[in-house]
Amino acid sequence: MTAHVDTGEPLPRELFDKMLAAKNFQSGLQTLRQIEFSLFDMRLHCEGEKAHNFMQILQEVRDEVSVLQPPSWSRTPHTFSHIFAGGYAAGYYSYKWAEVLSADAYAAFEETAAPDGSPNIETGRKYRKAILEAGGSRSAMESFKDFRGRAPQLDALLRHQGMNG
Repeated sequence: MTAHVDTGEPLPRELFDKMLAAKNFQSGLQTLRQIEFSLFDMRLHCEGEKAHNFMQILQEVRDEVSVLQPPSWSRTPHTFSHIFAGGYAAGYYSYKWAEVLSADAYAAFEETAAPDGSPNIETGRKYRKAILEAGGSRSAMESFKDFRGRAPQLDALLRHQGMNG
């Protein structure tokens, strides 16, 4: 994927690095935005009567996690159909959680790849057995722990998004 389709000439490293930087541009702010939405969603669905003052709840969440505060006239919740009509009810966090699980599972393949980058067959077999074959017969967390040998970690996601320091 890093060679010209017709000539086979490799993609210059400088261009690759620029493309990677563009992919990861403002990934920290994107993550905070998802955290803001997730916390807002969770609080709306867990705070009962207090949730009637949803703009106040949103402001409290923003005060906690936002780097860039939107203008006071912004009414994001009025168009946030995911949490009202999209069936997410206190589950918006699953977007970011899925990214954590995906990146951490993919990291198992990165960690066990051969020096030339070719995948480790045993890692693929372990994934097939622990995740795919298990299917819905047990909790997703049990399957993940069986595959990775531990609970999920954030490191791989942060690295993949260019936020690892």
